[in-house]
Amino acid sequence: MNINISLKHINKLAIPALISGVSEPILSLTDAAIVGNIQYNATESLAAVGIVTTFMSMLIWVLGQTRSAISSIVSQYVGANKLENIKNLPAQAIFIITSLSILIIVSTYPFARTIFKLYNASNLILDYSIIYYKIRVLGFPFTLFTIAVFGAFRGLQNTYYPMIIAIIGSAANIILDIILVYGIDGYITPMNIEGAAYASVIAQILMAIFSAYFLLKKTVIPLKFSFPFNKEIKRFILMILNLFVRTIALNVTLYYASAFATSYGAEYIAAYTIAINLWFLSAFIVDGYASAGNILSGKLFGAKAYGLLITLSNKLIKYGLIIGIILGLIGALFYYPIGRVFTKEPEVLNAFYNVFWIVLVMQPLCTLAFIFDGMFKGLGKMKYLRNVLLFSTFIIFIPILFWLDSLDYKLHAIFIAITVWIIARGIPLIIKFRKMFIPLSQNN
Repeated sequence: MNINISLKHINKLAIPALISGVSEPILSLTDAAIVGNIQYNATESLAAVGIVTTFMSMLIWVLGQTRSAISSIVSQYVGANKLENIKNLPAQAIFIITSLSILIIVSTYPFARTIFKLYNASNLILDYSIIYYKIRVLGFPFTLFTIAVFGAFRGLQNTYYPMIIAIIGSAANIILDIILVYGIDGYITPMNIEGAAYASVIAQILMAIFSAYFLLKKTVIPLKFSFPFNKEIKRFILMILNLFVRTIALNVTLYYASAFATSYGAEYIAAYTIAINLWFLSAFIVDGYASAGNILSGKLFGAKAYGLLITLSNKLIKYGLIIGIILGLIGALFYYPIGRVFTKEPEVLNAFYNVFWIVLVMQPLCTLAFIFDGMFKGLGKMKYLRNVLLFSTFIIFIPILFWLDSLDYKLHAIFIAITVWIIARGIPLIIKFRKMFIPLSQNN
């Protein structure tokens, strides 16, 4: 099988995936930027958005791994020219994951206060966190539905329609944020942080509707759930379980980072919110190329084209480093204006500027880790991804964070620990990939 891995083809997959991938962080960044500039209690509102965003990201990343599992299986069957054998799998996967999301809403909704106390939220920040979460979480099933549909599109080597859907959702969120948070004089009363939450939910519903429409109209994949379960459902569930454990480890990192930042005071959690959301944004930008690696590696693996897999990995290492350096330079160029987009509070800006340089320096390291993370997902090697995350979180990140915190490094402790954590994630993946596929390419 002739599979195109030219830069032009990689970009054809990566750039639309990049645009669609930034939809979720744009929802959170828009909320942060709009809420951070409201007239009353802006710092507390921004802190609440940061805390809830961290918790929501955990939920989305835990169950949103459906996308990677669906994409991996579908792309491998596309590579082997056997797509017909798994046409009913995406609908079954979507049914399972949306059912779980409803259970999570039911089980977390009554305990919102307890949950956000675990993040060290208190007083007004705690009250705002509860208000924001109880609205924002209603969009959770729609987000997971959209993510699963994106996985089916990726497996089919199509990132164009997810991009269109993401643009619709992001544009709707920005417009609704401005209208609902600030209000329209004489027509709509300002809703402040509640308005930001409602804007996100409406945008998520819109994306789910368009996802269903494009999947049904533009692909051969049905959305009707049917029995019996596809023979690959067992492999799908095993992938999900491995990714579930992996994502729990990932979110242990985010939990400790958020909890430590919150314990330092309102200005620190507000600064952390800005910095970590910008980090998420850069991660999702790189995810475009990670998605291209995911899509193409699955197809190449299905076609047993091991030599092309090595060539693809070499190209993606080069592109990843270039992208990481560019992201770092852009951040450096607009270092001070970026902070002022989110807040005008001097204490928050000072805390943010003190650590933002670390976020920029780690960008090339992040791109390599995220790209190989995507490739391993495409290959279906979820068990190894799980083990790497467990190691980098519990053996590397947590001990470093506690050590630097004891030295009173505050936000520096958090972002230095994240940098070392990223290195511990990326290097083992690159080594393992080359050990697996260089001998196979030579034999092939």
